[in-house]
Amino acid sequence: MRRRTRSLYNFVMSGWRWQHSAGCGCSKDMEPKAKPAELEAGTSEIDRLLALEHSDPHSVLGAHPENGRVIVRAYRPDATKIFLLMDGSTRRAMQPREAPGFFEIVVADRSEVFPYRLEVHYPDGTVAIGRDPYSFLPTLGDLDLYLWGEQTHQRAWDKLGAHPLEMGGIMGVAFAVWAPTARSVSVVGDFNRWDGRLHMMRVLGSSGIWEIFVPGLEVGAIYKYEIRTVHGALLLKSDPFAIRMESPPATASIVYRSEYSFEDQGWMRSRAQRDPIKAPISVYEVHPGSWRRVPEDGYRWLTYRELADQLGDYVEEMGFTHVEFMPLMEHPFSGSWGYQVSGYFAPTSRYGTPDDLRYLIDRMHQRGIGVILDWVPAHFPKDEFSLGRFDGTALYEHEDPRLGDHPEWGTYIFNYGRNEVRSFLIASALYWLGEFHADGLRVDAVASMIYRDYGRREGQWIPNAYGGRENLEAIAFLRAMNEQVYARNPGILMIAEESTAWGGVSRPTFMGGLGFGLKWDMGWMHDTLEYFSLDPIYRKWHHRDLTFGMLYAWSENFMLPLSHDEVVHGKRSMLDKMPGLMGDRFANLRSLYGYMWARSGKKHLFMGNEFGQWREWDHNSSLDWHLLQYREHQGLRALVRDLNRLYREYPALWEADTEPAGFRWIDADNADDNMIAFMRIAPSNGAAILCVGNFSPVARSRYRIGVPRPGWYREILNTDSASYGGLNRGNLGGVNSEPQPWHQFGHSIAIEMPPLSVLWFAAP
Repeated sequence: MRRRTRSLYNFVMSGWRWQHSAGCGCSKDMEPKAKPAELEAGTSEIDRLLALEHSDPHSVLGAHPENGRVIVRAYRPDATKIFLLMDGSTRRAMQPREAPGFFEIVVADRSEVFPYRLEVHYPDGTVAIGRDPYSFLPTLGDLDLYLWGEQTHQRAWDKLGAHPLEMGGIMGVAFAVWAPTARSVSVVGDFNRWDGRLHMMRVLGSSGIWEIFVPGLEVGAIYKYEIRTVHGALLLKSDPFAIRMESPPATASIVYRSEYSFEDQGWMRSRAQRDPIKAPISVYEVHPGSWRRVPEDGYRWLTYRELADQLGDYVEEMGFTHVEFMPLMEHPFSGSWGYQVSGYFAPTSRYGTPDDLRYLIDRMHQRGIGVILDWVPAHFPKDEFSLGRFDGTALYEHEDPRLGDHPEWGTYIFNYGRNEVRSFLIASALYWLGEFHADGLRVDAVASMIYRDYGRREGQWIPNAYGGRENLEAIAFLRAMNEQVYARNPGILMIAEESTAWGGVSRPTFMGGLGFGLKWDMGWMHDTLEYFSLDPIYRKWHHRDLTFGMLYAWSENFMLPLSHDEVVHGKRSMLDKMPGLMGDRFANLRSLYGYMWARSGKKHLFMGNEFGQWREWDHNSSLDWHLLQYREHQGLRALVRDLNRLYREYPALWEADTEPAGFRWIDADNADDNMIAFMRIAPSNGAAILCVGNFSPVARSRYRIGVPRPGWYREILNTDSASYGGLNRGNLGGVNSEPQPWHQFGHSIAIEMPPLSVLWFAAP
């Protein structure tokens, strides 16, 4: 917390003109005189104001018509005298009250409010001249307040927070914050030496929103809200709607206005016309602070603009359709990887400004690459400057720890039953999709939202109104959120990280679903890694791990994730999970990727997995790019590049990802040989890709596979290719079918099947 300074003789306030003078140069008859009795405002009102307990300081301060005249009052702590400056008129001395710093004047020749300035004198000779913040009308209207409370404000971030704008021809910044139980709220910052007496805010009706317009304040001002609670505590809070924040460990908010103009109009038009579920999606997941660092410059991380070029080049070369960023929203603790968010509208300043992030996304779009952002509406940190106990009460969270505390992460859980909280979170989702042109949000920890007993033992949670463990309010919130974001952003993707068997996560809300577009298939991930981590001699007893997922594959729109969570906390890197000697480990990992890219489901791969990082991911260090000097790592990366190329090239691999018509088993039961074979089919034209996997260390010569029609089956992928680091065993480009019935087909092919490998054939 910044030290608050009560002595304000020398501070500099934006928008005020300051002078240093031994004397004011005014005539003696303009000096302050004893106040007439009629100038007095109610003593109790002034006492509340000076105690910073007044909910409407504008009703006391500023200009007020009364009985055919106007009374102007001002409060400037430590001021010795104040003059009222009126356009086209001489200045007039305001009369001091018994309360130090409180002045007022009757303007008998005016009957209506008029524009004016204040000339404030301090004991050291400093003179400040500027507009009075208490001379401006509210910047929010009744409709804004109503929509905020009803969870229907489409652009709440345009109203709450800090916004540079013009009021009555005067430039300044409008501040608005929701703190319904606060006794008083002030905006404080460098511009007023963090003194809460200078810019006390007013509450607007029963909305709980406090507001003030500070004239002359400019973009770049540092600020927080000083909140006095009903219990008398003093809190210093960052702005929940701040669109820029200081770089951690600093925690103040920053007044900001975007000056960026996107150049991705073509991308946005085409996106709105696409159905992403019926399109190829291959996601490269990135933690920007550790993807690549700059060793010659203190081993720093790349900026947003540097990532636009370097990461953009790499993702384009590798053929991924999308890049997914782990949370870029501001967060105080780097060790949370961004998943404990303190700024739901502010990109982290670690890598640059909000417009720098806009540039990054814009440049990705111009390369034909979509951008997905991780987003965390499940919980938030307990740091004192942040959302927790924001106005002294459980405002964004539940008071009862059985509902409001997350037992596994030491964080607070949002109160999804509160309209304003839903408005806040839905506005955040809409903000990233609309203001930053993000192509989708991957929603973290959905399972922890929809179950009240998530991570809790018996007696540590409260059942819902029907006695169940479902969080009905969170479910309603997720449905409302998905309805709104899809309605306003056609072509985007909402992706749920949901790890349970909850039904209908990716089904429309009108069918009783949660309304997501895709769901992470955590069951597939677990089963697949379990299978591939086994020594092949044991795999035949775990063959079901390869096939079970197809029993439920059409129950949701699935994405197949090999994410950051699988390469940390002692789980070992993807390459290190594989059994055997080094050559076998690479062969196993190549076969896993060959199988994954052919199977039904969108693809998701964490950075470093594409070239075989040996060590676990560490958010504090760069990926081990030096490994690419070795043939095996080069080959693995080349395989992933070709998998992406072929995946995009053949609609059979993605056209019907979420439908039974897009997949057919050929051989699902050959556990003894560790073999599987299946087809991917494009229903639009019947084109098919045949995938055969040999997950044993034994080569299979003239291994027979049934095929749907006669002709030449061209081998389009072989994970044992020498160009991928293999031994180049295969079928010399393809094989002709034979009229020998097999696997319930009238024709078959006899292929050479290398060990620990996957082959793809394009059907004639």
